[in-house]
Amino acid sequence: MRFSPQLEQGRLLVRYKRFLADIETDSGELLTIHCPNTGSMLNCMMPGGRVWFSRSNDPKRKLPGTWEISETPQGRLACINTGRANTLVEEALRAGVISELTGFTALKREVAYGQEKSRVDFRLEYPDGYLYLEVKSVTLGFDGSSVAAFPDAVTQRGARHLRELATLAREGVRAVLLYCVNLTGVDAVRPAQEIDPAYAAALREAVDAGVQILAYGAQLTSEEIFIDRRLQVLGLD
Repeated sequence: MRFSPQLEQGRLLVRYKRFLADIETDSGELLTIHCPNTGSMLNCMMPGGRVWFSRSNDPKRKLPGTWEISETPQGRLACINTGRANTLVEEALRAGVISELTGFTALKREVAYGQEKSRVDFRLEYPDGYLYLEVKSVTLGFDGSSVAAFPDAVTQRGARHLRELATLAREGVRAVLLYCVNLTGVDAVRPAQEIDPAYAAALREAVDAGVQILAYGAQLTSEEIFIDRRLQVLGLD
């Protein structure tokens, strides 16, 4: 996926009220832009750090742009716009990049399912039945490590999705959780036990129930982003 229009660069001043960020562009313009990320963005919002944003020409929008990419203290790039993950995964699915999930005959997004009234990111149809696929965007990295982690904040919603997938798996329905790692310099991902032990426990329970766990990494620049490789998943036992 190429960013269109081309992203603009600036420096982060502050993120506040979760969905707002003040930045200074390279030309000295001060802007308040939308922050499309509900997590803590741990390691992704260093004051004074480089950011890239997409500018909107829609006069009906209250904010002039959307924060897309951060440079981390380690010099990595992280796509903090969590809404991009599903688009990237759909592109990869249709292109056959995710080898474990090829051969489907139809794809639907945002399908209601489960006892807890969740919505799964993708439902893939195969000749022998449906596959339910949940996607999580990963941006949390650490100094001196090529292993990313999820989540970056406590996520009851994420644990609920795992329970729903586990229920499907126990019923004989194929259920998959895919970590879309939108952080450069990473070759593996693990549950962030130190941040959300309940999520880590729910993940291991889902694995025991038969949920398949996958991780794929994205190639990321300020011009484009695309999924290009499978990553190792650690900490499942």
